[in-house]
Amino acid sequence: MSATAAEKKTVAETPDAARRGKDDKPLVRSWSTPILQTVFALLSLGLFAIGAPAHDAEFRIATPGDLIELAAVTVPAAPTLWVLTLAMIAITVLAWVRAAAGRKNPVWLNGLYVFAFVAAFLIWVVGSATNNSVYLTGLIAGSFALAVPLIFGSMAGILSERSGVVNIAIEGQLLAGAFTAAMVGSATGSAWIGLAAAIVAGVAVSSLLAVFSIKYLVNQVIVGVVLNVLVIGLTSFLFSTVLAPNSSELNSPPHFPNIRIPFLAEIPIIGRILFDQSILGYGMYLIVGLLWFGLFRTRWGLRVRAVGEHPKAADTVGIDVLRTRYVNVLLGGAVAGMGGAFFTLVSASSFSKEMTAGQGFIALAAVIFGRWNPIGAFFAALLFGFATNMQYVFAILGTPVPSQFMAMLPYVVTVFAVAGLVGRSRGPAAAGTPYVKE
Repeated sequence: MSATAAEKKTVAETPDAARRGKDDKPLVRSWSTPILQTVFALLSLGLFAIGAPAHDAEFRIATPGDLIELAAVTVPAAPTLWVLTLAMIAITVLAWVRAAAGRKNPVWLNGLYVFAFVAAFLIWVVGSATNNSVYLTGLIAGSFALAVPLIFGSMAGILSERSGVVNIAIEGQLLAGAFTAAMVGSATGSAWIGLAAAIVAGVAVSSLLAVFSIKYLVNQVIVGVVLNVLVIGLTSFLFSTVLAPNSSELNSPPHFPNIRIPFLAEIPIIGRILFDQSILGYGMYLIVGLLWFGLFRTRWGLRVRAVGEHPKAADTVGIDVLRTRYVNVLLGGAVAGMGGAFFTLVSASSFSKEMTAGQGFIALAAVIFGRWNPIGAFFAALLFGFATNMQYVFAILGTPVPSQFMAMLPYVVTVFAVAGLVGRSRGPAAAGTPYVKE
């Protein structure tokens, strides 16, 4: 073995090699994950394990009429909570050790931690409730329903930001889509025309974002915030002056019915989620799959990612940077418009002021939490949808958790989820940076 090879092997085997770069500079350690895991592990220890309820928690898996009727699962609360808490503590200790060595916890291990905490929370709440039984199928299906607009919004954010344009205006695009779908759908009596109008509204909002941020080089964050305020003010004014006095004609939109696939929809747990959806629900799955495939398996996706990472290098090989950004921002607006249409054409009976309730910002958090990957953003949006659904389910169960806490739970989960990744999650390098062709 040569002297150079021996030196390289020695360096590779040295513990400091895992913590230092080739210029002998310490690598940046991220302590956010072990700190957050410590906080939640202590919370689980003090609240869930030590304060374990005396009653067992029952989770009913099947509903009457399912193709396969499974028996309810009864979970002994105290021992299960201790096992889950100890597992969280073990993962937390490992996170501290790996962070000290300049390494990160694997994604699957962090996912296991989240699963353990959510499971412990569910068991503790159900075991402490007046009614110690909950339909697991309904809980998951409701979470999916609440996550649909979040998923549409997060896909819009990925389309924009992968090309280098930060899309803070997701909230405005969702709200514009919801308003337009309700008004046009009511006026025409057609849910399909309402959906088309929502897509046009989303594109209209995103076109303003594109023009000001790409052509006139205005700060993208400021443009997004201004557009959100503009849409909120405009829809609130039109609701008060146009929709409210004519609610029967302009604010009673038709709805997309659920398309139930026989037999498949009766499969426990996943049947209602995958095979009993509206056209927008099925479209959501299609868009997530197509966007993932397009971004990572096609020439178009390679060009989009190149523009978002290094627009100057992309320009030198013949990629039209500005055109790519325009197209992606407009596509993102169309997808967000579909998400807005879900509010008034599927989940609600009419439009109301500010009915999106900040879900555009939660969708933006899902983009970051999902690391600008459609699959990751999809599961992040599901987590936030699950947190939103908790306040409704637990209110029915009669839990000891205060209703005010349950109302703020989705936003608390959003803050902690993003805080756990900031500093480690790197978005497209050129996102937020205007490109001027030389």
